[in-house]
Amino acid sequence: MSEIHMPRLSDTMEEGVISTWVKKVGDKVASGDVLVEIETDKAVMEYEAYEDGYLVKQNVSEGDTVPIGEVIGLIGDSPDAVPEDSGSSDAPAAQEKEEPKDEEPKGEEKEESKPAEAAPAASAAEGDSSGERPRTSPLARRLAKEYGLDITKIKGSGPKGRIVRADIEAAAKDGSAAHDAPAAEKSAPSTSAAPAPAAQSASTQDDVRGSEEVKTSNVRKVIARRLTESKQTVPHFYLRRAIDAEGLKAFRAQINEQLSSTGVKISFNDLIVKACATALKLHPEVNTSWINDTLVQHHRINVGVAVAVDAGLVVPVLHDTDKATLSEISTRTRELAGKARDNKLKPQEMSGGTFSVSNLGMFGMDSFSAVINPPEAAILAVGAMRPEAVVVDGEVAVRNRIALELSVDHRAVDGAVGAAFLKELAEILEEPMRIIL
Repeated sequence: MSEIHMPRLSDTMEEGVISTWVKKVGDKVASGDVLVEIETDKAVMEYEAYEDGYLVKQNVSEGDTVPIGEVIGLIGDSPDAVPEDSGSSDAPAAQEKEEPKDEEPKGEEKEESKPAEAAPAASAAEGDSSGERPRTSPLARRLAKEYGLDITKIKGSGPKGRIVRADIEAAAKDGSAAHDAPAAEKSAPSTSAAPAPAAQSASTQDDVRGSEEVKTSNVRKVIARRLTESKQTVPHFYLRRAIDAEGLKAFRAQINEQLSSTGVKISFNDLIVKACATALKLHPEVNTSWINDTLVQHHRINVGVAVAVDAGLVVPVLHDTDKATLSEISTRTRELAGKARDNKLKPQEMSGGTFSVSNLGMFGMDSFSAVINPPEAAILAVGAMRPEAVVVDGEVAVRNRIALELSVDHRAVDGAVGAAFLKELAEILEEPMRIIL
């Protein structure tokens, strides 16, 4: 019997959500077959079997959130193989269920529970009438604590009545499992209950505004957490510069004309990504990270390209961007963007970034400030190309311009270093032949 563990599918992944069990219990499994689709902190990914056999048990259900390393299923030699509970992640729950069978511990539990007889009868009725601890995962217990819920009042919908994440979120929404107020509060005058309306007004349910909770993906929640951590822990500073894009526009047209027979079409973003790699090679001080009070120098240049997907934002990485041709960057970027939108990205395609580019020019944004993607030290925000009246050789002329904004981690990169990098990047884009030299 072989265990299937929740894998680490990205370098920042701490837990995963079982999105879809592709194989059902009893199905034959061959090495390389997709067993399950797992939603990570970055995308929904397929997890393949590493051996032949039959899926004999699913320890967790679709929608469950599972920590890395926990057993999610078992593969046996035959479809009728009997799983051994001792080898599964249900072992702790099974042990909890067996404990009441031992008369001595049960008696001790009764002795220890005597002081609780003064508790309201309703509370006991709403809890687990068997006296057993509810079957829960560590994540469910943590969520219950965060929501202020009494987990003994929650009915589990998972295997064998196990309490899963969806049960916690449902209980938090309807308030049915809230902890009872402490006795001291209950005995206090009724005026002490005045703050209750304020708490109610802070709820996500708001009839006045016509509000309701929107179910969010694990990717969305991780994006929220990581970007919050980035803004709270990374001292951002911002550098802005507009470039004359006339030369870049003409260079792109010339390149695409030469590539017309190949089916490859170079975008402005492809040119900017390649120019960033060139500038990073000339200014390696920006190709760094600040990790655990240590400055880390990266000797490979891996540029991440932000891609908007239904679940949020993902940043596939172009490894060794400085060594890639424009055609390779264009082809690879489109492949990765397509896989991102189809939730088919592999872990290695989203890890190892040393710098990122976020382009909102296609939405008509003149400029914006991007949030750094840790542990990277900088991210470039690219605005739309706009015709502007500027002074050229003492005369007013209309020129196409693009606004660039560099967000920089001040722990790793000083202001002058960041400014020198952005100046170099601007000069490369204004003299685009340098991109291919």
